[in-house]
Amino acid sequence: MLGRSRSRATDSIPDEDALAYFRDADEFRCSALVAAPGGDFGQTVVRLLLASAWRLALFARLRASRDPVLAALAAKGVAELTYHRDHAARWVLRLGDGTPESHRRAQAGADAVWPLMGDAFTATDVERRLASAGVAVDPGDLRDEVRAVLIHVLEQATLTVPPWPDDAAPAGREGRHGPELTALLGTLQGLAREHPAATW
Repeated sequence: MLGRSRSRATDSIPDEDALAYFRDADEFRCSALVAAPGGDFGQTVVRLLLASAWRLALFARLRASRDPVLAALAAKGVAELTYHRDHAARWVLRLGDGTPESHRRAQAGADAVWPLMGDAFTATDVERRLASAGVAVDPGDLRDEVRAVLIHVLEQATLTVPPWPDDAAPAGREGRHGPELTALLGTLQGLAREHPAATW
């Protein structure tokens, strides 16, 4: 937040900025889909479509969580994620059904990011335990809905739907990442780490 000092060494309870700027890659829990390099605009909007469709399906179900805070956060997130999914879908439609060059780039983007969905529907041990308690959602339950949305958009955009990826271990959601996340965090966290006591 603006006007507050940031210092990891002096904070006993990390705030949102400390969580964003002062954690190392192995402390993050995210899918390969969101950790991968962005690529050109075609690849970026296809990746946004995949990521937002996946998260929207999750948040829509989390509104029924037994945890009232999680349910309330999910309810707020649904509107934002719907906007992002629809925005990305409109761009994919424009690019895919546009010029030969925009079509080529959108197809290349789909081909590049589609395999990154392999770990999105595999539950971690924590997700399985929380889902069985009615708090969280097993991501495997989202697969058919998300796949239907993505196939519909790509077909409307006259793009070839890549083969659906095999399920993969959720390594990134368990804190095991490739070098691409370290590089991304180096860019995002550089200024805050260079000036940890600065006010923003």
